[in-house]
Formats: sequence, structure tokens, C-alpha cells
Amino acid sequence: MRLTIFIATIIVTLGMLSCSDINKNNSKVNTQDSISGKLTIFHAGSLSVPVKIICDSFHRLHPNLQIYTEACGSKQCARNITDLHKACDVFISADYKVIDQMLIPNYATWNIPFASNEMTIVFNKNSKYADEINQRNWFTILLKKDVAYGRSDPNSDPCGVRAVLTAKLAEQYYSIKGLSQQLLSRDNQYIRPKETDLLALLETNTVDYIFLYKSVAQQHKLNYIILPDEINLKKPEWATLYKTVSVEVNGTKPGEKTIEKGEPMIYSITVLTHTNNSIAAYAFVDYFLSKGINVMVENGQPSVIPAETRTYEYIPAFLKKYAKKPTINEVP
Repeated sequence: MRLTIFIATIIVTLGMLSCSDINKNNSKVNTQDSISGKLTIFHAGSLSVPVKIICDSFHRLHPNLQIYTEACGSKQCARNITDLHKACDVFISADYKVIDQMLIPNYATWNIPFASNEMTIVFNKNSKYADEINQRNWFTILLKKDVAYGRSDPNSDPCGVRAVLTAKLAEQYYSIKGLSQQLLSRDNQYIRPKETDLLALLETNTVDYIFLYKSVAQQHKLNYIILPDEINLKKPEWATLYKTVSVEVNGTKPGEKTIEKGEPMIYSITVLTHTNNSIAAYAFVDYFLSKGINVMVENGQPSVIPAETRTYEYIPAFLKKYAKKPTINEVP
């Protein structure tokens, strides 16, 4: 009888230990799989290549997470949130002002700048006068009657705004009166919603040249003309000069117009206030700004981390290391 009780006690004890081990293992699994569910990311079209690389890498770390991405012009991405009420967790913009002006404070509370870029004139080997174009004559080539070029829509895409600003800065830099009007009044049938839509026009030889970011040109292994820093919207040192030109675009409300002044390019990221998956969203942003920033650099977009932002006080504590408090009024 005593032997039977002893054996029974051992069996119960082993059973309890096994259950304890199982619970510990399950706890580890749950910790590893805590980042799961669905994550929706809206991003600028110019970020398609690096965002895919970063998302694929993040997914390998969190295989139970479903990641959905949608690429549009940054302004259109914002309107998809504000006007169409599409569900979105993370928004990555080609222009920090899109988040500041269109999403804060109703749809987001903070905005972290992370990278820069520059405008270039992009072409391929089949482009007319491809063997002649250079930094000094690119506008002359674009104005030739047998040449066609494309740019994106300023009302939906920051790259379109920057194409207009570049043309206006070029008029000043090269001291050619009326140059910007000549450039911007032609080939408007080749204006597209976002900058990456222009790639198809170039690949099919529908156009010979496009105004495009250097990073996108590099990612797609296209030829491009580096423009002077005074007009390429790249250098913070030339911020005062860039501000001397502007473009009128559609505002946040129907029928509303707003003026955008030239300034150095700054990309930024935020998490939407009404995210459906805050754990995954914040984990992704942390990953994007740490490991992911190397991918951005490798794809032609220099890091600006940490950069000043007027929304610094609203940034979660664990993300503040990627930003700085503003020291002057006009900062991202």
C-alpha cells in the first residue's frame, strides 16, 4: 500500500513538473510570437525597394506577422487615411510636411525624420541625346522638340512638387529668364500620380527623361545627371536659397490651395493614432530606424538620424533616441 502511494506521488510530481516545463516553453513561444496579427504600412512610392527589403527582414524575425504595404504619392497616402478612412498602422512619407500638415494632430501625434534625397534628371541608353546631356545643358536637351520628359503630380506626390521647385531654382541658377515656364508648360500629358509611375514611361521609351530622386535611379540602375547643389534640394546649407521658390498645390480640403516653399528633402515616419496593431507598429518603427536605416543608406538615401522635430515631446520614450529636440523654429 505504501509502495503504491509512493509511486502515485512520483507520477503526480513528474506530471506537475512536465506541465511546468510546458508552460515555460509556451511562455517563450508566446513571447517570440507577441508580434503577430496584421500590420499595414503606407509609404511613398520612392521607398518601394528599401521598404520591401526591410519588411522582408522584419517578417523573418516575426513570421506570425502579416505585413501589407501600399505605395502611393505621399499626399495621396495621407488622403487615403484622412478622406477614404483606410486602415493604416505605419506611414512613411517622402516629405515630413505631409505628416505634419495632413495627419497631425487628428491622425498622428509625432513625426520622426530619418533620411534625405536629391533631385536628378534620369534617363536610359535609348534616350535621345543620352551621349550629350550633362549638368550644364540638361534643360536645353529637355526643351528640344524631339524630346519628351515626365514628372509626377505636385498635388499627389512630393517628387512632383520638387520637380517644379528644381525647375524654378534652375532658372535662377543658370540666369535664364522664363526657363521654368518653358520646362513646366510642356509634356504635361506625361505627368503621373507618383514618381515610380514614371519608370514605366521611361522603360517603354515613351519619354526620354524624367525628374526623379537619385535613390530611385540608383535602385533601378538608371543613368542620371547630378544637378548642382543650389537646385537639387539636397543640402541643408542651401535652405535659405531653396526657400526663394515655391509652388501652389491643393490643400487638405476640397478647393483649398496652399503654397509650398523649397527646402531640403527630409523623409519621415509615424505610427497612426488609431493603429489596429500598436505592438507590431512600434516594433517595426524601432526596427526601421535602427537596422533598417542601413538599408536606406545602401539604397541611396543618407540618414539624418537624429534630426530635430517639433513633435519631439510626443515621441514615445524608447524612440526618442532617433530624434532631437528642436532648437530653432523652422525644423521638421
